[in-house]
Amino acid sequence: MGVGISSWRLAQAVSRCGQLGVVSGTALDRVFARRLEDGDPGGHLRRAINHFPFPAMAKRVWDQHFIPGGKMHGASYRNLPLHTKENPREVQELLIVANFAEVFLAREGHRNPVGINYMEKIQIPHLPSMYGAMLAGVGYVLMGAGIPLRVPGALDLLANHEPATYPLQVTGARDGDDTTLTFNPREFMECDLPPLARPKFLPIIASNVLAVTMTKKANGRVDGFVIEGPIAGGHNAPPRGRMELNQDGEPIYGERDRVDLGKMRELGLPFWLAGGYGSPQKVREALDAGAAGVQVGTAFAFCDESGLREDYKRELLADSAAGIARVRTDPQASPTGFPFKIAQLEGTLSEPEVYQARARICDVGYLREAYRTDDGSIGYRCASEPVTIYVSKGGKVEETAGRKCLCNALLANIGLPQVRNGKHVEPGLVTAGDDLSGISRFLSPGASGFTAADVVTKLLAAGDPADVPYYLSEETVLANA
Repeated sequence: MGVGISSWRLAQAVSRCGQLGVVSGTALDRVFARRLEDGDPGGHLRRAINHFPFPAMAKRVWDQHFIPGGKMHGASYRNLPLHTKENPREVQELLIVANFAEVFLAREGHRNPVGINYMEKIQIPHLPSMYGAMLAGVGYVLMGAGIPLRVPGALDLLANHEPATYPLQVTGARDGDDTTLTFNPREFMECDLPPLARPKFLPIIASNVLAVTMTKKANGRVDGFVIEGPIAGGHNAPPRGRMELNQDGEPIYGERDRVDLGKMRELGLPFWLAGGYGSPQKVREALDAGAAGVQVGTAFAFCDESGLREDYKRELLADSAAGIARVRTDPQASPTGFPFKIAQLEGTLSEPEVYQARARICDVGYLREAYRTDDGSIGYRCASEPVTIYVSKGGKVEETAGRKCLCNALLANIGLPQVRNGKHVEPGLVTAGDDLSGISRFLSPGASGFTAADVVTKLLAAGDPADVPYYLSEETVLANA
């Protein structure tokens, strides 16, 4: 779904239905800070951090970012420090508090579990983010876009407030280079706490090889898998083998990219299917194939509780109803090099003229690549930053072609766009799965929108709800929990 689409409101709504809502953990520190700069509409963040176990930390974060009444219209959001291996304490505190608040609010008012989803490629925030979510009682951690072999062990340690480490991928790193991220919860604790509940861990995978690798080489318990196909929204795994494109310039996926569900069943762990499973028939098909349930993203991205901007939401719902909604798998858009699903929408970066008109700026930086500099230190570069700067850092000019600033665009999708010079507003870029064309089926006759509860009700209509397992949302997954 991207940044903030599966927010606490959506996750709470799904969990209230007896399913498992999953908040998006990507860029939560930036989302939290910008909500505070907008004056904390509704007072929800204030309510959440009033329950944070370390009040002095909460006060520091609040005092640094909260603007009473909100920033002036047309004013820029503050530029926060970009993440680096040696993140200063204030950055780590913001990560802890922001992740706590999002999970706390998602869990508020019910007793059902809530999960959180991270991108493995965004490695630097992992440890403080997961600790903050665990302080709020998160029940599941999901992670895709990488090989999260070291997450299970980190969860074990964080649950006991013990120091944890995570490997930072650094291009060009040599033996002996320090590329390990470290986090010691006790350096941030203001009081003793009992051990935290260790959340279940579900890697998001696209191949049997990765599933086997996780079961054999992960440094702790893996509790199941989400198997995501190439028609799911957001980042997709690249096709196996040499990249080939169709006549529209989209990656071609084949038999090698299909996961063998028979082999998955042999692993003895539950799995959930994702990508095109947003219908009662597909839910039943998944269960019949031995899956514990399904993950559904696109349908929930366009429900009333979704964090997506209302104008984007209504226009794309209308396009779906008219049969003209289209999603393109762009092999170049993401600085990560992974294919990225883009909904075609006027006024967004999906339009070439909007993309060309935007100055290349990288001032959020979650998708930057860490690399070894000539002096052995760690530098950071992004293929969507100005071309001359990227090349000066050792990047290849051909890697910059068509790259889009997803960080700024995905924040714009949820109504938190950066404003530059009082007039230049960052455009959005909506991601959705191929199922976008059919989401109008959730609309009742004469209605212009639908709720998360409507989606759950219609998805479970294929059979006895007692036979259907739990829902994990983001992103939303049906799970036996």
